[in-house]
Amino acid sequence: MASRLLLRAGALGYLAVLLLVPVGMVGYRTFEHGVGPVVDALSTPAAKHALYLSVVVAAIAVPLDVVFGIVAGIALARGRMPFGRLVNLLVNLPFAMSPVVIGLALFTLYGRGGWFGDWLVAHGIGVLFSVPGLVLATAFVALPFVVREIVPVLDELGTSQEQAAATLGAGPWTTFWRITLPSIRWALAYGVVLSTARALGEYGAVSIVSGDIVGRTQTLPLLVEERFRNFDDTGAYSAGFALAVVSLVVVAAMTVLSRRKEHP
Repeated sequence: MASRLLLRAGALGYLAVLLLVPVGMVGYRTFEHGVGPVVDALSTPAAKHALYLSVVVAAIAVPLDVVFGIVAGIALARGRMPFGRLVNLLVNLPFAMSPVVIGLALFTLYGRGGWFGDWLVAHGIGVLFSVPGLVLATAFVALPFVVREIVPVLDELGTSQEQAAATLGAGPWTTFWRITLPSIRWALAYGVVLSTARALGEYGAVSIVSGDIVGRTQTLPLLVEERFRNFDDTGAYSAGFALAVVSLVVVAAMTVLSRRKEHP
């Protein structure tokens, strides 16, 4: 009994030191001079645009990852994709690769002198230092979450219901909308939440491809770094606190969805 209590106390203490204390300090430093400076810091044109751009990029990148995740997840779980192990390895690549390396890879592909960069520039198509580059980088780092959530569910469900639907004359689309999608809806929602959180908080890859142009390509995480660099502690902590609030909302959503996954 004593060892169990000691183990729990150690785990909770570790979490407190690692998570709760830093987050609490961010909240304290954000409001140590009152609410007014925080409102002023988040009301600047740069802050408004950074928040708006972060939401826009996530709103584009996450649906792309959802569509890919559903298609790839079904193909991997049902064994319908050639070179399935290779595809599975590539899907997991963003987990193992540093986001900075991802940004550099995109720069190599779409920058001047890159594989596609010169052709795109010659045709007036800007990828780097613009919204398309931000979307590509964000979609890449958030790619695995939907796939990783729905594949185990599909493996557990098996194919009996889908085969029964096909036996009764249902086509592939009807089977997907009536059988497959309802079965994976909570896993899909969980993957969307994780992808959204990753997209909103992405820094490494975005910092490479964006150029960090204030009012144009500066997202909220980049704004935090830029304000720290300029010794604007209130502005940096305010933007960081906004990201922390988003994280707390994500944690709450994950908790609710995980319960629905376990008890659909």
